[in-house]
Amino acid sequence: MAKVLRAVAMERCIGCYACMMACARLVHGSLSWSRSGIYVRSVGGLTAGFEASYCLACPRPPCVAVCPTGALTERPGGRGVRYQRELCLRCAACVGACPVKAIRQDRETLEPVVCLHCGRCVPFCPHACLAMVAMD
Repeated sequence: MAKVLRAVAMERCIGCYACMMACARLVHGSLSWSRSGIYVRSVGGLTAGFEASYCLACPRPPCVAVCPTGALTERPGGRGVRYQRELCLRCAACVGACPVKAIRQDRETLEPVVCLHCGRCVPFCPHACLAMVAMD
């Protein structure tokens, strides 16, 4: 059964950003948080908590629809999108089209950075805020 990433218990998040660093390092080969497919941010300080922004695996993804070259394509079974670097123009149309602002453009390479629903970040969360869950 296909699985996707979900933030299942963000009330337990302490803002350690270990998930972001794991994604950047293990998935995108970088030591920069700007190369992470998941983005954790404070929603008003430590007492207000944190929220995670990542690809929600939209049905008929708008980011795919606006990509002029086909660099973004929908993964089989609706498990998010696939990115093909060699086709990308770095136009950032996908960044603007994402309804949840889950795609960001890397400041150095200008490439889009998006969650691939691989789950590499999940074991690095010390409080089990993230999980790979079966698709509905």
